[in-house]
Amino acid sequence: MKDTIRYIERSTGKLELEKVFGEQAIRFLYNHSFGSRLNRFIARTPLISKAFGWWQKQFWTRRAVIPFIEAYDVDADEFLDSPNSYRSFNDFFIRKLKPESRPIDQNTESAVMPADGRYLFFQNIAHTEGYIVKGKKFSLQSLLGDEELANQYARGSMVIARLCPTDYHRFHFPVDCIPGAPKLVNGALYSVNPLALRKNINIFTENKRYITELDSKVFGKVLFIEVGATCVGSVHQTYTPDQPCKKGDEKGYFSFGGSSIIMLFEPNKIHFDDDLIKASQQRIEIRCLMGQSMGVSAASRFAEQTQELDVEPDQGDH
Repeated sequence: MKDTIRYIERSTGKLELEKVFGEQAIRFLYNHSFGSRLNRFIARTPLISKAFGWWQKQFWTRRAVIPFIEAYDVDADEFLDSPNSYRSFNDFFIRKLKPESRPIDQNTESAVMPADGRYLFFQNIAHTEGYIVKGKKFSLQSLLGDEELANQYARGSMVIARLCPTDYHRFHFPVDCIPGAPKLVNGALYSVNPLALRKNINIFTENKRYITELDSKVFGKVLFIEVGATCVGSVHQTYTPDQPCKKGDEKGYFSFGGSSIIMLFEPNKIHFDDDLIKASQQRIEIRCLMGQSMGVSAASRFAEQTQELDVEPDQGDH
């Protein structure tokens, strides 16, 4: 089918075809004139997403849990609780996992994936021709709502993580840090599926979002942005602002639906892992798991390269 979504599975390196939850509805809302008008109404009416969220919390929705797990090959062995224990579909959606199913990379100089999802990485935003599609970029100033802050990250590094309805939907701190309080930027609730983003990359700057500054000794000031989406009216923060947090500690979770996380690093603070950069240069998302390495501090990378070049000279014969 035209406009299929493919991604690289990081653990295998293989290109996979994504099974899109609600694909027909997304195509209708973004590819047809009536659907587009209806979509604008839905996205700009928070009550609709709230009503849908309320429905997914009702006990009768629990009967959809097992069929969903089977249809989308969700690994129930990773769940902290039994699939039969969930009281509603949303209860399943915000599930916790066994700690051993998501080990945290232990390199003290590394940043880790904050969530399960499909990722894009941009080492230098200023040198990027486009994000999802070549030639299409959104404005940092519009995303952050702050011109001075946008200028601070204009030549920095960016991560875009897309969480599908099939994914584990709790998100975690990518670095050791002291997090500030989240700042709400109100907005609409459009879908963040690539089928929608290919039509309008500015969805990221139009949707409701929360911006949190993470103060890290190793990576400087990192901006962590949770972006809501259709049927995701609620972003729940579970951390305590201004208290030290370790990478891998839970920051919060999304209620039902697809959603996104954007992270911004200041210039020359992080060097993403080579396989991540390679995939993103092809504009192919790479599916990663929470806790996996994202990259190392730029200072650490520079020291490593210097050490590799510092080869003992050949003594020769005398």
